[in-house]
Amino acid sequence: MNTTLHSIQIMEMEQRKRAQFINSISGFRSVALIGTTDSKGQTNLAIFSSIIHIGSNPPLLSFIMRPDSVERHTLTNILDTGFYTINHINTHIYEKAHQTSARYPKNVSEFDATQLTPAFKDGFMAPFVAESQIQIGMEFKERIEISINQTSMIIGEIKLVHYPTNCLLEDGFIDIEKAGTITSAGLDSYHTTQFLKRLEYAKP
Repeated sequence: MNTTLHSIQIMEMEQRKRAQFINSISGFRSVALIGTTDSKGQTNLAIFSSIIHIGSNPPLLSFIMRPDSVERHTLTNILDTGFYTINHINTHIYEKAHQTSARYPKNVSEFDATQLTPAFKDGFMAPFVAESQIQIGMEFKERIEISINQTSMIIGEIKLVHYPTNCLLEDGFIDIEKAGTITSAGLDSYHTTQFLKRLEYAKP
């Protein structure tokens, strides 16, 4: 038996139930920790499940920022300094990573609150997560306002990447499963993955 819901029925759902439904209906998503610091050195860490590949020349990634009707420390810090990090989440840290979604005041670092370790290296201004196996240093490039729901797409350029050496294959493919990277569904569901097969480039 299957169920069909039309848009009017979806909009009639209780708000939190609708949020869970819409957040999970799109399927599995990448989930990562974004690390930032303000101009005074106060660190911040937040979990995001909206990381999107934009292009490889130049190497661009984006994520969606919710409306800034409340304080968004991640966005403020990125606009303030121009740099941030994207850190893959693995099975060892996903519970701590989830806790970063709590609304801590600006003077409380989520690194301290969750006992994750900020790592500053290679002269990069924003903190990496030491416990993350794949760490990406980003430079802010563009903010695109999405008027339909007052969110923003934040686009950045990859400036450096840290990864386990054995995860890079000869053709440039990064084996994120070997690095223990997990995925998410909805607002609070985390999953490991199982490799099926790599397919050849499709041609007519």
